[in-house]
Amino acid sequence: MLRLQGSPGVVADQLADEFGVSVRTIYRDVASLSAAGVPIWTESGPGGGIHLLDGWQSKLSGMTDDETSALMLLGVPSIAADLGRSDAVGSAGAKLLRTLPGPLRESARLWQDRILVDVPGWFGGVDDISALPLITSAVLVSRRLRFVYRDRERTVEPLGLVIKAGVWYLVAGMNGRTLSFRVGRIKNTVVEDDSFTRPVDFDLPSWWAASMAEFDRSLLRFDCQVRLSPEGRRRLPDVVGELAAAVEVGPEDDDGWVGAWLKLESEAVALSQLIGLGADVEVLEPSSLREGMRTVAEQMVLRHR
Repeated sequence: MLRLQGSPGVVADQLADEFGVSVRTIYRDVASLSAAGVPIWTESGPGGGIHLLDGWQSKLSGMTDDETSALMLLGVPSIAADLGRSDAVGSAGAKLLRTLPGPLRESARLWQDRILVDVPGWFGGVDDISALPLITSAVLVSRRLRFVYRDRERTVEPLGLVIKAGVWYLVAGMNGRTLSFRVGRIKNTVVEDDSFTRPVDFDLPSWWAASMAEFDRSLLRFDCQVRLSPEGRRRLPDVVGELAAAVEVGPEDDDGWVGAWLKLESEAVALSQLIGLGADVEVLEPSSLREGMRTVAEQMVLRHR
């Protein structure tokens, strides 16, 4: 139907070649579309073929320029490859482009040619995700999974998949809890014969956001008091993260410095992070962290004489 929109009649042999089916199947599909109310018909002889009524459009062809451009961004190559869908994404993109009106087609092609989404993070290792297509199939058909994770066999109800910074995670129910498992650490995966009922109120994006926020908060257990210059205050989220940097600060002194209590992961992590602010931070408490900052600073001075 989309292939025929805005184009002259196309012969059945050509459509059969494009879609990889028989001519008989093409005529059967034409009959089904006609029975469904689509104004489609066939015409024999020179200039004939399969036609749609001039000016008729499906709902898909009513998409806006922004909508069609956004669709071109959905086929992230690395994600499609991980899921074993590279060929399908390429084929779907080509079919979509072919069915769009001229101006929309050129705009969508521009986004496809000039915007690349590179998901994996910098300097990260590569997980063994050979089991991902099998896990994906279980997620889509709601079948239980059995696998070994951190040397323990587990049976779970797979609810969804998430990719974060190039790393795949399985979100699944187990023993009344919803947990996440790094796919690269899942071994000996088996899709069970029995299915389960996915909770109707489970929302994957909402659960993941809440889970990540809770995880981030659970790490912040170490309290320390600091003073920050205006530049140190500006750069604080870059070195300790947005969550840890979201704290109230005291009044500015004459030089614009402010005091604040921070909650970081540990003393060792606090030392490694706050050193990154250089001369724009002063540690006040605890004394052990202050001593650690001084020791590192003295060692740096000695090595840079």
